[in-house]
Amino acid sequence: MSQMVDPTMPPAPPAQPRNGLGTAGFVLGLVGLLFSFVPFVGIIAWPLVILGLIFSIIGIIRARKGAATNKGLAIAGTALSAVGLVVCIIWMAAVGSAAYDYNREMQRLDEQLDQGQPPALPPAGANPPDAEAETRTVLYEVTGSGEALNITYTTDGLASTEQQQNAKLPFSKEIALPREAFQIFSVSAQNAGSGTITCRITVDGKVIKEASSNGQYSVVMCNGDVKDW
Repeated sequence: MSQMVDPTMPPAPPAQPRNGLGTAGFVLGLVGLLFSFVPFVGIIAWPLVILGLIFSIIGIIRARKGAATNKGLAIAGTALSAVGLVVCIIWMAAVGSAAYDYNREMQRLDEQLDQGQPPALPPAGANPPDAEAETRTVLYEVTGSGEALNITYTTDGLASTEQQQNAKLPFSKEIALPREAFQIFSVSAQNAGSGTITCRITVDGKVIKEASSNGQYSVVMCNGDVKDW
């Protein structure tokens, strides 16, 4: 016996597609980005931001095919994961550089001891070298229209970073760094609105890196080291 349908009842709304991968990518990217700024603990952010990037990209693809919703959340997850990945790369470069410098210094001391020479120490009462001659000036710039959701940049030539939220554009930050054997410079920004956002790194008046990105929530990254200077 067929069931009668009441013609006065409104039809059931169609089931909305879901975007679980996009949501998961956003959560992993956000958590990974927060962990990436914590010294040493940031190492565990590697798998989080990589998985966040993969899930978010899949979420965007599914949304474009009409098989999922929350495309904006997946795009935000992609941006967060990308920034977190950059910070993780900066950490790894800094750790590798510190380990290389330490091993080189220990090797130098061992060679001096093998030759019967005491380790070289500065004479007592010696004045430090001229500070201006021993520093380099680094200028970070981010230009565009409106503001950036966030701007992240290294502050010590190694792994320490600072971040500014909802920064008005144009943005600039100048820092002075000692002339170490190896230093890395990095600045990244996420666009808050549409249009083009550009980053630039200038060291002692010389532009060493410049990049641009276009679109809402797009991420632009500039990375360099003393080899580029």
